[in-house]
Amino acid sequence: MLRDAEVTGAEATGDWHHHRIVPAGQQVLAPNHASADVFVLCSGWAFRSVRLSNGRRQILNFLLPGDLFSASAVFNDCCQFSVTALTTVQISGMRRTQVHSRLVEPAVAAAVGKCWATEAQSSDSMMAVLGQCSAEERIAHLFLQLLRRIPRTMVHARRYPCPLRHQHIADAVGLTTVHVSRVLGGFRERGIAELSRGVLEVRNMSELKRLGALS
Repeated sequence: MLRDAEVTGAEATGDWHHHRIVPAGQQVLAPNHASADVFVLCSGWAFRSVRLSNGRRQILNFLLPGDLFSASAVFNDCCQFSVTALTTVQISGMRRTQVHSRLVEPAVAAAVGKCWATEAQSSDSMMAVLGQCSAEERIAHLFLQLLRRIPRTMVHARRYPCPLRHQHIADAVGLTTVHVSRVLGGFRERGIAELSRGVLEVRNMSELKRLGALS
């Protein structure tokens, strides 16, 4: 079911539902690998990405607790993307046939529909940002997208848990790590935000929004 992952601490919870722990840096799901399960991230951070023929990686989105790997996986047993654990993660796998049988329940259908709409909206926003925005605007937009999704209970004095490295940011917004480092240095010097040791401290939210908001 899980491929190319060093999986530990497996806990079976039934014939159609199970949990797994995957260490940081390990691939959770391989591209073009058929799976009978639909996966949800229960804890930790992960990211969905594609590898181009020239070896470059494009991160499609970052996954936080409660996220489906992809809404399309509810209906497709094989996807082109891979999923990698950014931190140690716990994932839950649910048999797709069982998920389908529960789609007749309004609450389940609404949850899947909301996930699909959110995923589409995020993809549209990032496409606009990559096509039209400067490096500063791209990174500010990425930060704003993540800040909206981090649970308020994990935020202290505008310090947000954010385990991204410069390479992750570069691969998400189409820049080099050198360019990312330069932009983040500028954010720090201008008192906008600082990313250090897995924590993003926002010092000037209004300026971050001015740079990263689409409207």
